[in-house]
Amino acid sequence: MSDRSSLPSPPLVGLFGFGAFGRLIATHLAPHCPIRVHDPLLSPGPLQPGITATTLEDAARCPIVILAVPVARMQAAARAIGPHLPHRALVADVGSVKILPADILCRELPPHVRIIATHPLFGPQSARNGIAGHRIVLCPLRGTSAAPLSAFLRRTLGLDVILTTPDAHDRDAAMAQGLTHLLARILSEMGPMPERISTSSFDLIRTAAAMVQNDAPEVSHAIAHLNPHAGAVRRRFFTIAGRIAESDDAHDAALFPETAFQ
Repeated sequence: MSDRSSLPSPPLVGLFGFGAFGRLIATHLAPHCPIRVHDPLLSPGPLQPGITATTLEDAARCPIVILAVPVARMQAAARAIGPHLPHRALVADVGSVKILPADILCRELPPHVRIIATHPLFGPQSARNGIAGHRIVLCPLRGTSAAPLSAFLRRTLGLDVILTTPDAHDRDAAMAQGLTHLLARILSEMGPMPERISTSSFDLIRTAAAMVQNDAPEVSHAIAHLNPHAGAVRRRFFTIAGRIAESDDAHDAALFPETAFQ
């Protein structure tokens, strides 16, 4: 029988940010490794089993550090933790866009630090019944292979891992996320949605919009404005929508001239 005391201890994970997504991360990682959380709104001390609130310096000294902070605050966070990161620490972000965080982390963090950008393609709403089966993007940036982390995410957490580059991620996300958030904003401003008279397809659209309507403002801002490809997708969408609207209006005018109802 093997001596369990000889097995290596799971690494400490320093988590920066304990908002809705930070709490989701901590909840699913705590059964596998101890979490040290730093958030300005927390007082140091135990939060729940395996999760402890601590100082910035203590969280940054962990061998694995996760930045669950808004992209707009990524530079400040990187500068704050940089002096405290141990040699060969692995730093990851979980931002909704990847080009900007990748540039910030590679520029601001010391050269002895390994960096991998990530984007879990789920959130507290979509993962309320668990994260197994959901997708996560990994973009190795500096000093590390994605293989060990990818294996842990697949085998232990049951996630579907996608390896790509920050630019390729942001090109796809500009449509996948950008249009979803845009449609959600439009639907919310159109007023109450029909309840009794609806269709299965419209119910799916309404469900998709509802899943992102409660996202933090910082997340919506990053998706719409911090992805360099988002503007082009948004302009193309409205150009096509305008062309279709003009065509449909012209068709309606031909079928139903105003004189027909006089």
